[in-house]
Amino acid sequence: MEMATIYHSSLTPLFHSKFLRSFLTTIQYRTSLPFPCLNVSRPPPRKSISTNRSFSDDPTSTTNAATVDPSIALKKKETDISADLRGTSIFLVGMNNSIKSSLGKLLADLLRYYYFDSDSLVSEAAGGESAAISLKESDEKGFREFETEVLKQLSSMGRLVVCAGDGAVQDSTNLALLRHGISIWINVPLDLVAKEIIENKSQLLSSQIAISGSYSEVFSQLTVLYKDTKIGYATADASISIQKVAYKLGYEDVDAVSTEDITMEVLKEIERLIKVKKMMEAAARPF
Repeated sequence: MEMATIYHSSLTPLFHSKFLRSFLTTIQYRTSLPFPCLNVSRPPPRKSISTNRSFSDDPTSTTNAATVDPSIALKKKETDISADLRGTSIFLVGMNNSIKSSLGKLLADLLRYYYFDSDSLVSEAAGGESAAISLKESDEKGFREFETEVLKQLSSMGRLVVCAGDGAVQDSTNLALLRHGISIWINVPLDLVAKEIIENKSQLLSSQIAISGSYSEVFSQLTVLYKDTKIGYATADASISIQKVAYKLGYEDVDAVSTEDITMEVLKEIERLIKVKKMMEAAARPF
């Protein structure tokens, strides 16, 4: 029997039941594991996908001024905000790529949270990435319902860092579910996403990007997808632009921005949001 037949609309309720059981089993298993180690684990360095990196040889340059161990600075910032964060989940939105996933894993490790990728959960519950893609192609509505079910379950929990797929910002119900936590848009340059898709032959589950196309074709498709999802991304509580982080730190190339650099910016944004919330709560108290 072909996969397209399995996902016939008349069988959707049955598959939905199997999907939900599989999904909940995955969630229960992962959250039964001990919290990540308190030590900051560093994901493997991002493979360079830029060919025009140029840095100053001046030892006083900001790009060479690594006088503080990033892991120590991150742990200090995490200590500053953990008590006030109170286990609130973090949802990372934006184009799926290795930068976003590495950030999510490091952030979860720091906060002693559980890490989940919503697209990966959909794929696992559907029986693999190929099955999930077939489902999306044959039953778009059913696929979106599964995305919503994943977010509904995750948003009902605490102490999670979730890398959310594009479907999370393309539906008003999903956007409302993100309000159960803190949502942060990780804005990665499209050229980096396009190069990664071509080099790794990776497909964005929530989109129709042709991984076999040329760079210009993939970039063009990503541009269209970005226009469709940008409004949803912009509803996040905060945004982190990789290009702006590079400029702020004095880097001449965005490829020089490390996972630790981005994680620190995320922690600072979370700290800012916590302060704003406190100010609003104080202003609402009666005299």
